[in-house]
Amino acid sequence: MRFLISGAAGFIGSHLCDYLLSDGHTVVGIDNFITGSRTNLAHLEAHPRFQLLEGDVTQPVRVDGSFDGVLHVASLASPRHYYAHPIETLEVGSTGTRNMLEIARKNNALFLLTSTSECYGDPEVHPQVETYWGNVNPVGPRSCYDESKRYAEAITMAYHRKYGLRTTIARIFNTYGPRMALNDGRVVPAFLDQALRGEPLTVYGDGSQTRSFCYVRDLVEGLVKLLFSDERYPVNLGNPNEMTILEFAEYVRRAVNPNIPIRFEPLPQDDPRRRRPDITKAKRLLNWEPKVSLREGLEETVRYFRELVRSPIPSR
Repeated sequence: MRFLISGAAGFIGSHLCDYLLSDGHTVVGIDNFITGSRTNLAHLEAHPRFQLLEGDVTQPVRVDGSFDGVLHVASLASPRHYYAHPIETLEVGSTGTRNMLEIARKNNALFLLTSTSECYGDPEVHPQVETYWGNVNPVGPRSCYDESKRYAEAITMAYHRKYGLRTTIARIFNTYGPRMALNDGRVVPAFLDQALRGEPLTVYGDGSQTRSFCYVRDLVEGLVKLLFSDERYPVNLGNPNEMTILEFAEYVRRAVNPNIPIRFEPLPQDDPRRRRPDITKAKRLLNWEPKVSLREGLEETVRYFRELVRSPIPSR
C-alpha cells in the first residue's frame, strides 16, 4: 500500500514512517520543518520506498500518484511551540486537516487523524473515556492547540458522514521516546535534558498533577491498528498507568542522577490536573494495550538523549 504522512519528520511521524516501511509499504512524507527535523528521517534517505517532500499542508498539497492511506500527523504539539506559533497551530488543525481529508477523499483512501487528550481539557471525569466531552477553556493560552484538535475531529467526522470516507481518530495521551526534541518543552524531554546537564528538574505547582506515559513504539502500533479498523469515532491511545509529576521527577532522578535537586515553579494557566486514559475501547476493538514498561522505555530514551546532549543536532 502507498501512504501519505503529514508531519513525517516529527517525533511520532518519523516512527510511523519506519513502522509502515518495515511492513513493506511505500511512504511519502511531507513536512514544513517548523518543528520536525530532517535528522529524524536521515536513515531513510536511500530507502527505495520512501520519499520526503518539503511542504506546508495548510497550503494546497500536490503530490503525484495515488494513495491507499492518508495519515494527518502534522501539528505543533508542545506548549512551547504552540505558544510561539498559535496561528500556525490553528491553521494546521483546520485548513491542514481539510487539505489532507481532500486527498483522502479523492483517492478513496483510509484517513487517520492524530488528535489529542487535550480535547478533554482539565477533565472533571477520571480516567478519561471517549464519550466525555471535556472541560476546555476556548479562549485560554492553550486554546490554539486544544481547539485546533477539536475542530479537526469535527471536520473529520463531517467528511465521514457526508462522503462516506473511512476515517479514524486517535486521541493520543502523553507519549515519549527517541526523536523528541531537546527543546520540546514537554515533561519527558524537559526533565531528561535538565538531568543530563546536571541542572535542577523544574516541577510546576506542587507536582501533584498526574500524567501517564506511553512509549512511542506502543503508540505507533496502536495508530496503525486503528487506521485499519472500522471504528469511526475517537479512540484513546495511551498508557493507563498514572503517576504524579513529582513521582516522575523522582523516577528520572533515579535513572540519570539521584543528586539532582528539584525546583518548583508556578503552575501554568489551564495546566490539566489529571490525565489518564481509559483504554477499554482500544483493548476491545483493536486488541491493543501498551507493552513497554516505563523502565525499559526510559532507558532507551535516556540513551538517545545522552547522545543529543553530547552532540546537539540542528532542529531542521
